[in-house]
Amino acid sequence: MRRPAGTRRRSAGGLAARTGTIDAVTTATRAQPSRVRRRITSLEVLCALLVLALALQGWLNRVLDVPALRTGSTVFVAVCVQAMPFLVLGVLVSGAIAAFMPAAVLRRVLPRRTALAVPVAGAAGVALPGCECASVPVARRLMQQGVPPAVAVAFLLAAPAVNPIVLVATAVAFPGRPEMVLARFVGSLATAVVTGWLWARLGRPEWIAERALRRLPATEGGSRWAVFAETARHDLVESGGYLVIGGLTAAVLNVLVPSGWLAAVGGQAALGVLVMALLAVVLALCSEADAFVAASLGALPLLPRLVFLVVGPAVDVKLIALHAGTFGRSFAVRFAPLVFVVAVGCALAAGLVFLS
Repeated sequence: MRRPAGTRRRSAGGLAARTGTIDAVTTATRAQPSRVRRRITSLEVLCALLVLALALQGWLNRVLDVPALRTGSTVFVAVCVQAMPFLVLGVLVSGAIAAFMPAAVLRRVLPRRTALAVPVAGAAGVALPGCECASVPVARRLMQQGVPPAVAVAFLLAAPAVNPIVLVATAVAFPGRPEMVLARFVGSLATAVVTGWLWARLGRPEWIAERALRRLPATEGGSRWAVFAETARHDLVESGGYLVIGGLTAAVLNVLVPSGWLAAVGGQAALGVLVMALLAVVLALCSEADAFVAASLGALPLLPRLVFLVVGPAVDVKLIALHAGTFGRSFAVRFAPLVFVVAVGCALAAGLVFLS
């Protein structure tokens, strides 16, 4: 029996309505945001490790109670604790340069010719009372503000070695020896200036990582504090990781290098200079503390100890790691040997003039 036309139309309309309702529910269901799986953060991992360490404290004490391991851990903690306050100071200065110092100001302060700007930047290192870790982020920020790499390199080397804190520490460590303070100042400043000139002559832009040369965008007045905070945070996280790597390297090498080797080279000046230069690279001491270590090595003449004081703030395993992470590995593998040779030469020249 045929159904009336009106009934067929009502049925078709009802079916269409039900289909529309189903489509709407399906669309709404699809539109609902999917649940995002919660990720485990580094803070939670750290808390779990701390709880595990507390639970296994007795077993860890028995396993890790090894003299060499205790020595290595002491050196690692000492390197990081010495360097971290000055690294924080450096990243704060770096953030201030990025946020509050326009590139035009730097270009007006520094001479236009790189050959003249290099010694000016070296002398400006007196203004930053920090160690070598503090000068790394500042040097990178100077490059990002348009300062030539050779000029930034001169500041990088001079700041940790010629600032007043280092010179006063040297005077305290070597009482009655003002010529040692003067020799260190002249040797370190000469290292910075000569290296800057050589880098201006021989350096290539492609040797430095692009991230270290990327120009900073201009910032508006309202966002300068945000730029300062973000820049300091980024530099601290990045440089701090490589500081840990450098500290671990210094700790391992301190354990492996026998202390009796120093007594064997005490009577040989040439060998003493080479050994002390290499020891400065290996120990990775903070520039504010290395004078006291050098003063304690009384079996060596003053000249090898001066080489130790000039080379240490310029190049060591901690700095090599920081340079590789900040400026790139291509920069680090070329810069470290150059600085080592220049620092040894300038230290010998300063020693022959002031200590003979």
